[in-house]
Amino acid sequence: MKTLIEKLAVFSVALGSIGLLLSMLLSVADVVGTQLGSPVSGALEFTESTMVLVVFGGITWAQIRRSHIRVELVYMQVGKKMRSVMDIITSLAGIAFFILLAWQGGVEAVYAWEIGESTSGLVAFPIWPARWILVFGSALMILQLLIDLWYDLTNFGNPHELEFG
Repeated sequence: MKTLIEKLAVFSVALGSIGLLLSMLLSVADVVGTQLGSPVSGALEFTESTMVLVVFGGITWAQIRRSHIRVELVYMQVGKKMRSVMDIITSLAGIAFFILLAWQGGVEAVYAWEIGESTSGLVAFPIWPARWILVFGSALMILQLLIDLWYDLTNFGNPHELEFG
């Protein structure tokens, strides 16, 4: 299960990276086009839609590496057992948050699909794919947090070593 999640996370990061690259190229083309009197139609709408892919594409990979932002000043000053407690609380809070996000995102994705919701601009991009990406990214994150929680519970007092750099 763990390797499947890692493979899906790497695939998601790759898609997010491609989305970011395309958004950057399109934004540059739009700025240059605007200066030349011919902006790129739909650049804003495309960039808005790909931001969900960028964020939710990388969030699980960051969790696998345990590289999300935390208050190291406090974390490093407490003992290993307290760090394990902090990791467990963090995983539980993350699981609760992402369950709510996936649930509400799923409701919104179904609704967006049913009504054919799209952006309101020169080019109408459908919104439902971005909503489903949010649900997929949240579900992947929940699975990774469950793996982390299991590790933290079964290795209590021996938290993950922090990686710097």
